[in-house]
Amino acid sequence: MGTAYTPGLTVSGNTVIRKTRRLPIKGEVLVKEGDTVNADTVVARAYLPGILQTVRVAQTLGIEPKQIHSVLKVKEGDTVEKDQIIAETKGFLGLFRGVCKSPVRGTVELISPVTGHVGVREPPTVIEVNAYVRGRVVQVMPEEGAVIETEGAFLQGIFGVGGERQGILRMAVQAPDEVLTEAHLTDDMAGTIVVGGAGIEAGALRKAARLGIVGLVAGGIRDTDLVEFLGYDIGVAITGQEDIPLSIIVTEGFGVMRMAQRTFNLLRRLDGQLASINGATQIRAGVIRPEIVVPLERGDHPPEAMPTAESQQLDLGVPIRIIREPYFGRLGRVRALPPELVEIESGARVRVLEAELDDGTVVVVPRANVEIIAEG
Repeated sequence: MGTAYTPGLTVSGNTVIRKTRRLPIKGEVLVKEGDTVNADTVVARAYLPGILQTVRVAQTLGIEPKQIHSVLKVKEGDTVEKDQIIAETKGFLGLFRGVCKSPVRGTVELISPVTGHVGVREPPTVIEVNAYVRGRVVQVMPEEGAVIETEGAFLQGIFGVGGERQGILRMAVQAPDEVLTEAHLTDDMAGTIVVGGAGIEAGALRKAARLGIVGLVAGGIRDTDLVEFLGYDIGVAITGQEDIPLSIIVTEGFGVMRMAQRTFNLLRRLDGQLASINGATQIRAGVIRPEIVVPLERGDHPPEAMPTAESQQLDLGVPIRIIREPYFGRLGRVRALPPELVEIESGARVRVLEAELDDGTVVVVPRANVEIIAEG
């Protein structure tokens, strides 16, 4: 049988973390290599041009296009407010004046005596990218962004929703099998990232949003509770862009699932530390994991090495988590690793494994659909 390796979730108490912070369009980088930055430091900024609104001045006032300059009250480059009069006819004996107003706030960009139109450009949209984590700028990408390096704890979840947020980590439970309820959440948790154990009750989701808690971390969550909270079902596309007031990260899967002891112990040690979290997840090609980053003071402890290939080797009895439907999030152990290729539903021929799930069910899944999980 050939050796098989599979990726697992990273759970490290101290490692070197690099985050690339890049603008979606060309812009200006505001930091230089060697700068120390905080999570909210803006490292790059760009301006997305506003929409050009066409004002049909000649048509509105009933004049010939070539007469437009005789009625205009603005010139190219002028800033105008919404509903400001930009053109006006004198009328007869001062009566029956015709007026044309700007539909938006913006800048007069063009005046055309050929069409009789005036173009008003809306203000640009400012796009800013912050550092996301406290650290040091180790690389600048001109007109694009920067790479931030920090040393600290780094934990990945299996699934999450919500974007990038920062807050103080607060442990709300005493054990990894304890479910986070409304009773665990208090008014003084506003602005924090609250850590639960085996799950998050629906009421706790709603209360966390009301209190202004910025993040929830737990072993699992019921998919029905998450859908109810979001207001819609979750598709297969990348998450992280949801319009919700907090980010949610689950470390084990859907349902009530005891958080891995190693993960729980590390989060408990980090209680009271400032953390950056991101719920963005993609479980298909180009896997993206939700994450928790807690920068620590350099030199406190030597950085840990990332897991080696040997520690990630598939073998009989190895604990695994399935990361694709229909068994997404289920835990089990490898029971067999047949060497032959097997044709799956898509028509592809792949290597598979046989696993016994935590409820005793035996399933056969592609090896690419599982990840090794750490015990202890």
